Amino acid sequence: MSQKQNYTIPIVVTILLFGMISFVTNLASPMGDILKNQFTIPNWQGTLGVFANFIAYAIMGIPAGNLLQRRGYKTTSLIAVSVGFVGVAIQLVSGLVGSFAVYLAGAFVAGFSMCLLNTVVNPMLNRLGDGGNRGNQLIQFGGTFNSLCGTAVIVITGLLIPNIVDARISDTFPLMYTALAIFALAFLVIMLTKIPENSENEGKSGEAIPLKGLFGFRHFVLGAIAIFIYVGVEVGTPNVLNKWLQNPDMHFFADGVSAEAVAGSVTAFYWLLMLVGRLVGGLVGAKVSARKMLAVVASAAVVLVVAAIFVPADVMVSFPGFNGAHGFGLNLIPISAALLVCVGLCTSVMWGGIFNLAVEGLGRYTERASGLFMALVCGGGVLPLLMNAVVDIFGTSGYMPSYWIVVAGFAYILFYALAGSKPKNVAND
Repeated sequence: MSQKQNYTIPIVVTILLFGMISFVTNLASPMGDILKNQFTIPNWQGTLGVFANFIAYAIMGIPAGNLLQRRGYKTTSLIAVSVGFVGVAIQLVSGLVGSFAVYLAGAFVAGFSMCLLNTVVNPMLNRLGDGGNRGNQLIQFGGTFNSLCGTAVIVITGLLIPNIVDARISDTFPLMYTALAIFALAFLVIMLTKIPENSENEGKSGEAIPLKGLFGFRHFVLGAIAIFIYVGVEVGTPNVLNKWLQNPDMHFFADGVSAEAVAGSVTAFYWLLMLVGRLVGGLVGAKVSARKMLAVVASAAVVLVVAAIFVPADVMVSFPGFNGAHGFGLNLIPISAALLVCVGLCTSVMWGGIFNLAVEGLGRYTERASGLFMALVCGGGVLPLLMNAVVDIFGTSGYMPSYWIVVAGFAYILFYALAGSKPKNVAND
């Protein structure tokens, strides 16, 4: 009788890859401030790293799903970590040669890897856990570690940079070396491990599912737009917040207080609250419908962001975080920043809610819908770019006005929850 294989090591490595998705993606946000100062460029150009990272999803989203279907989990995973290693290595080289263009190329290549990893890690971890409750449990662990890494990279970047004005790409080398090591370890472990594949359709030449059939489902089309907007506001909210707090022209902090460390800590709390929100959402998800949950958090997000826009910037509140050499403690920050941090609780459950509502009733089109959703993650690069363009137009007074883009985004998501998500098929299938 054959013994059941122990997948403990590949499970651990796959959970690490969950974290790497957030680690590498979130690193692009504070890198924008480094690029802005090192190469003396406007805010919107500094955000091109984030844009390059996410626009890769638009190109790779659907092909990634096709690759997974044709080549399986193991091959797709090996390709994903290899591409990730190359992408981070190119970014490291950009710090050595001092090239903005090389960094953007690295961010673009890393984006391909993040798209591939996002496509493969959820189903692969489910397979390693043999599906069912165990598979779902492992995915939840992976999602939690993803949030922790997203939080950690923002905090560590703030601590590594003593002064944002003099910051260089090379200041983040410790983070890049860590990413390279994890990618290399993951490649070796996955290569040496037998990964169970999904053989459900193996040997079958099933009918190709036409992508155009999806567009006959009104609730899917509106949901696809909501996914694009959601990722944009999720990334844009902390991106501009971090830039606003650490901008030396804002004079938020007294002499001796590290604006970079405080800003990194405050922004990290946004991602930490996303972790909390996911845990709470998981607990109440069986009792509260996705439509109601999405409507509640979208409404709360609109209120929080509008309040942040109108509260005067000189109204301060104590907030926990790091302050460079002074360690961890309470720091005075604008109450607007605290309100924006709380938005993380709202964005935490939006992806799942939108996805759940958008694929309802799609039947055989569900898999194609998932691939298209992955392509629309590129919204995480587009909306932050627009927000930073607003900042460039209005200068230091443009940070809060840029959040009207976020308000509009959350308002659309609220519309989708209340009306746009009602299933309706107008296609001639």
